[in-house]
Amino acid sequence: MAPVDLATMLKLFVVSLALLSGVHAAPQVPCYFIFGDSLVDNGNNNQLQSLARADYLPYGIDFPGGPTGRFSNGKTTVDELAELLGFDDFIPPFADASGDEILKGVNYASAAAGIREETGQQLGGRISFTGQVQNYKSTVSQMVNLLGDEDSAANYLSKCIYSVGMGSNDYINNYFMPEFYTSSREYTPDQYADVLIETYTSELKTLYDYGARKIVLFGIGQIGCSPNVLARKSPDGTTCVERINAANQIFNNRLKTLADQFNNQMPDARVIYINCYGIFQDVVTNPSAYGFTVTNAGCCGVGRNNGQITCLPMQSPCDNRREYLFWDAFHPTEAGNVIVAHRAYKAQSASDAYPFDIHTLVQV
Repeated sequence: MAPVDLATMLKLFVVSLALLSGVHAAPQVPCYFIFGDSLVDNGNNNQLQSLARADYLPYGIDFPGGPTGRFSNGKTTVDELAELLGFDDFIPPFADASGDEILKGVNYASAAAGIREETGQQLGGRISFTGQVQNYKSTVSQMVNLLGDEDSAANYLSKCIYSVGMGSNDYINNYFMPEFYTSSREYTPDQYADVLIETYTSELKTLYDYGARKIVLFGIGQIGCSPNVLARKSPDGTTCVERINAANQIFNNRLKTLADQFNNQMPDARVIYINCYGIFQDVVTNPSAYGFTVTNAGCCGVGRNNGQITCLPMQSPCDNRREYLFWDAFHPTEAGNVIVAHRAYKAQSASDAYPFDIHTLVQV
């Protein structure tokens, strides 16, 4: 065999470096499953007969793929979390996911969806929490086939992260919409939170029965401070509506307790709670610390606070999107979503995550 000259060795060394530089570190978890509403929907509503759709400009104006069905100008909270977890691409929507692709996880979220079946029905088609869990069960069946048997699938799924962000619509598009729903006449805020948590608990148990062990529960944000509520119910357009926020906090407190119950009662369960309400409260109280100048109006929308309705097709949004906390009447900008994701992944204050953050959940 002829000796390798110095020039050839140098070429091989350069090629090796190039190959190494192109190698991506493996994700911190094998897969990431997402359940939720329009805050994290990434395209599941695109084919539904629904008013709750965002597959048109200016939605996605700052997203690499343009409009995809995401209710933001750019990335959602779970998009940012997928990156923080080390995935080299975003988690696909259930509507499009197929084949081996499902092994890295699936996004089941659906705009206008709630914990209760009737929630959001005035907007048309949507996939409730129960429906999303049914879709997950279908995915697990496919994964059993891909991985060979149930034990292999169960072992694989036990290492994955599951995030659930449900409940916002049960207040926005149910309890606090008495013209369409009777729930506020049937239940006090305390009773309503109990009813929601009962169903929530049942669906979480189903996820657990189908392999979920590491589960992230996202609490509800300050709905009473959203541009839509400020536009419709605030006397001055800046003062948050306390009775709505108070009801949201009742639910959040129940959800935090639910995390404890699962951790104490379900073998190997590792459930954490993310305090979205507190994170948003911090941002609204100290907007300049996060680069925001506008926290009470949407960058894009119609009417008072740009909050009467969501963005219209081809409407021109604000230019200084990085300075707005809200993109439209209900949903944060990418800048707002990134803050929530980072504080959920690695808690900035002790109250951000309970009993610990996602970064720690990955390792336990």
